[in-house]
Amino acid sequence: MSEQSDKPVLLVAKGAFGAMGGGERDLMRVLPALNRLFSVRMATIHPVPELSEVCMHEGIPLIRPDQPWDLPTDSLSTILDTGRSTASKAWSSCDGLAEALSEADALHLVSGDGSMPLLDHAPTELRIHLHLLEPHRGLYEDTLHRLVDGSPKRNLALTEALLSRARRRDQAMMRSLAERPGSMVSSNSNFSAHRAKEAYGIVAGVLWPCVDTSEFPSDASDDADNPYPGTDGGYVVSVGRASWAKGTWETVSMLRGTGLSLAHVGGGDEGPVEMLRSHAEANGVGLWVAPRLPSPELVSLMREARAIVSMAHSESFGLSPIEAFAVGAPALFVDEGGFTDTIIDGVNGRLLPRDDTQAWHSALEEAADEATRARWATAGRARIDELDLSPDAHARRLWDILY
Repeated sequence: MSEQSDKPVLLVAKGAFGAMGGGERDLMRVLPALNRLFSVRMATIHPVPELSEVCMHEGIPLIRPDQPWDLPTDSLSTILDTGRSTASKAWSSCDGLAEALSEADALHLVSGDGSMPLLDHAPTELRIHLHLLEPHRGLYEDTLHRLVDGSPKRNLALTEALLSRARRRDQAMMRSLAERPGSMVSSNSNFSAHRAKEAYGIVAGVLWPCVDTSEFPSDASDDADNPYPGTDGGYVVSVGRASWAKGTWETVSMLRGTGLSLAHVGGGDEGPVEMLRSHAEANGVGLWVAPRLPSPELVSLMREARAIVSMAHSESFGLSPIEAFAVGAPALFVDEGGFTDTIIDGVNGRLLPRDDTQAWHSALEEAADEATRARWATAGRARIDELDLSPDAHARRLWDILY
């Protein structure tokens, strides 16, 4: 326990926040609730301004290096797994980390780039909970080794062979955690728990992500202006960096002939985005690509959309469905991955076969019906309540795991 508080000291850590995807947003969303139960310290080797703002507002000490760490992404570094050693060095350079590790009653480590090498510096007696959002996707599946249109970046069999060393090291790190006394592992969905068993042979519990209904309100009266610039008909929203893994290309293909445009939030690298623009133009689909949007603008964009859609491959959980539930926007998602944990087909949205374009078009027509939208919205909010997906519930569940 902290000398200044009767609350247990919890060190929360995640390697990099630069991607600002669902895992990063979810962790920042739950930090205030965690800090009400624990005396929290936050550690990262790649902070972002949004994280610094949350920590400052909550009075949470933020431990970080002088220079942010970046995962080396060139082919040789990936094959040799040099990111593991550079991340470990970045952790060791964090002023105050050794003290925080020695004072902590427990470590809550959230997986992602650069996270696991923190274990090199953790005392053997420290209780550790790993929130394993998903196994390292680049090592255990090929979705990240494809261009935005699905074509391989290089020979996939050769890629798999070249990554064997990195895969062995990743599995060794996971074994070292599993062998620690008092270590615990939770995934973020039943699907990702299944993937953890396949990749690592471990049995993981489930610690759900969360949605803050004050951030994604049902009441539209205080909505910000909708940032969508289009005036030529309806649109659907997809969220995430443009990639094959996120199903962006397939979503454009699916929209052909519907008269609907795609508002894609999350941007992407210049090459993939240009490929998408050409693909959209060839299919007669309007495309608006926005960077990461502040929550008020995202809420307005979602609320006025025909639907929130995703054809992502092997999504571990997916925050977009529950965010759509919260604001009352129809959720149309591929019948795969973690989406099946939150969406009940025909009740609070639709779960659709990836390759059945007609089923998607019919679902988009359903989503235009006001009575259906209202029914799905009511059921979606009930699903949030049923699964208890609030930040406070997430914090309580972590407390129960640790104590």
